[in-house]
Amino acid sequence: MRRKTTQLLAPVEHTPLPAGRYDIYPGFPVGSGKIEAGYAALAGTLAQQKTVILEGYGGVFWDEVRSELGQAFGQLGKRVAWYDVAQAYKSGDELEALLAPFLGGDDPIFGTCFTGQLSDFFETSALQKLQPQDDADMHILYGSGAALVGWDGCLVYLDVPKNEIQFRSRAGEAVNLGVKKALDPKRAYKRMYFVDWVALNHHKQNLLPKIDVMVDAQRPGVPVFTDGATLRGALEQMGRSCFRVRPWFEPGPWGGQWIREKIVQLSQDVPNYAWSFELIVPENGLMLESDGRLLEVSFDCLMFHDHQAVLGQAAERFGTEFPIRFDFLDTFDGGNLSVQCHPRPEYIRRHFGERFTQDETYYILDCGPEAQVYLGFQEGINPAEFRGVLEDSFAHNTPVDIEQYVQKHPAHKHDLFLIPNGTVHCSGIDNLVLEISATPYIFTFKMYDWLRLDLEGKPRPLNIARAFENLYFERQGEQVQELISKPYTLKQAESWKVVHVPTHPEHFYDVVRLEFDHSLEVLTHNHCHIMSLVEGQAVRLEVSGQQFTFSYAETFVVPAAAGAYRLVNLGQTPAKVVQAFVKSEGMGGWKS
Repeated sequence: MRRKTTQLLAPVEHTPLPAGRYDIYPGFPVGSGKIEAGYAALAGTLAQQKTVILEGYGGVFWDEVRSELGQAFGQLGKRVAWYDVAQAYKSGDELEALLAPFLGGDDPIFGTCFTGQLSDFFETSALQKLQPQDDADMHILYGSGAALVGWDGCLVYLDVPKNEIQFRSRAGEAVNLGVKKALDPKRAYKRMYFVDWVALNHHKQNLLPKIDVMVDAQRPGVPVFTDGATLRGALEQMGRSCFRVRPWFEPGPWGGQWIREKIVQLSQDVPNYAWSFELIVPENGLMLESDGRLLEVSFDCLMFHDHQAVLGQAAERFGTEFPIRFDFLDTFDGGNLSVQCHPRPEYIRRHFGERFTQDETYYILDCGPEAQVYLGFQEGINPAEFRGVLEDSFAHNTPVDIEQYVQKHPAHKHDLFLIPNGTVHCSGIDNLVLEISATPYIFTFKMYDWLRLDLEGKPRPLNIARAFENLYFERQGEQVQELISKPYTLKQAESWKVVHVPTHPEHFYDVVRLEFDHSLEVLTHNHCHIMSLVEGQAVRLEVSGQQFTFSYAETFVVPAAAGAYRLVNLGQTPAKVVQAFVKSEGMGGWKS
């Protein structure tokens, strides 16, 4: 088995669900006849080319690609000479020396973002030797980094979604760059995050304007592909209208049952779902749709194509990094999250190479009657005592009465809890949290995890020392009330109102809630608007001459370049849409 997961592969063909039902396969229309599938079709598209460069992301099954395409070309009477760019990798010792400064030593989770290029993985002289050697009908150079050789030919790019790369890695079938044998999945993911994906992303950005054929290689045996012009045209439209990324879902030791019960397309063969990656754009993809056929490319293609259109006035600050994420944390009939905090800005830059830190908020999309959120310290907290208790618990597997040290607050639907960096926090049970946050997403310093094991029966790593280098102990007592947002109405008319749900001064993003019975006209004011329908059945979005329908709990984005759009309530009860955007003078155009 080449992937270790119970999650289903994305279908090649998909019929959208009716309005009101959350759909995990959102396709952006690109017109009829634009997407093809299968190795025979791909070979037919490439058969007239003398030289082909098969470039691609991590996780591609290059053995399958060579074998299947080779058979298809053979059936077309083509004699092919193959050249594997992996022959030009530097030696294992050389790569280990190159990458060691970025891999965090023995730290099981954290490293530092790679500052080099994909070319650093290869011997320049070995790349130069990869030249056509005989009189074959076709010469095909393949592998991640193939374009570095400099051949002049048809450039084909094979993309694999990051969730599928992880599923393949867990099965031992996806290897890191320059590695012949698969690493332990957790070590492999750390290297992917801090090294491989960084280098591959820069390389993909350079290649995007030149790609002749884009291939979605996530389905073994069935490549799905389109031409480069169609891809770039779709990105151009998305950057000026609307898009929704393809979400994906993961079980976890504290996970709940809300997601599994509400989202019907998900595999039920899991104990729970803890996370939904609604809009964690370093790992999400965008799906193009033609005649019901779906092709996925990584989200960063859109940012590489035109980040200015997407981010507007925030583009200069964030470049090609999308700044805001939305995700779900499900603890319905589950467990408390770990007691945790996130790094201060200077700390995340110095230790991990990130440009900005993991400032978060918890928007309560749904909750049980007794739901609560842990947030802030009790009055008079003694840091040394608290640390001693946590370390003793970790050493001797003894429980901690967390409420002696950390406050617990009742949670209600549509509450917003503010979690700037350095704040102790966690969600309690029976919450469906819409986490609205800065984009960084793995920098969680766990201090206490309720003595539980992970889904493989192993202890989860804690980061007590790192947490105590970042905690703000002055966030205690009555001051913690400042971390619970106090909404107020900004604007209103007879059938709608705009409610400001203020974030903390340290948050670079702000939140409003659009509440309307029938419809609402909105201007972007050159801001990117990230939204989720948090109450109501469905809404129709009318933007740039197009119409899109979004159901309850779905996340969608209107780029800054769209200029204006209209939201229409398709349900029988009032609709509520949460909207986040980067702060600026005038509060994203909503200043009263």
